[in-house]
Amino acid sequence: MKKKYDFKMGKKSAVLPVAAGKARITIRIDNDVLAWFREQVHAAEGGNYQTLINVALRDHVESQRELLEMALRQTRAYERARRRALRDLRKPRDLGAGARTTWTPDELHERHPVKKAK
Repeated sequence: MKKKYDFKMGKKSAVLPVAAGKARITIRIDNDVLAWFREQVHAAEGGNYQTLINVALRDHVESQRELLEMALRQTRAYERARRRALRDLRKPRDLGAGARTTWTPDELHERHPVKKAK
């Protein structure tokens, strides 16, 4: 090693420029998880474990996005039904019979007899 180095022409940045749309970060990953990704790359006889991790994360994000969108659609449908029910409680809809029952319980059972179990 030299006793003195000349850094006059040095630049304060990463050695390799980061590609557009990418971010250079430092993360901590469990050893067994990292080993698994490295084994997958080795088994495929080439590639980059970091790219494989990125693909796995992207797949996870997409699946979560689909689940979130489905939950959001269900929530919107629930909210529409809830608002409709509250509106009906405040001002009931006219069902054509003046919202009155036009039959007695006996007449209802005559129209739809109860089937007896054999």
